[in-house]
Amino acid sequence: MTHTTDLTFKEAFATLKANAQQLEEQTEPDIDHLLEVVEQSTAAYKVCKARIDAVEKALALTFESASDT
Repeated sequence: MTHTTDLTFKEAFATLKANAQQLEEQTEPDIDHLLEVVEQSTAAYKVCKARIDAVEKALALTFESASDT
């Protein structure tokens, strides 16, 4: 399995979508695998959030420096 720090945003987002779909399609909860799905999803969320935060910061700096000129 790939470490979450090695995941791209696209891979992490795909993990979140797949896990959400899997949970939505279950007719009965799969308690035996729920913790694994939650841990995977939490790690993927952190990767996505970190990437989004980095882009937001970069955009803010870009717009800030553009407005200074």
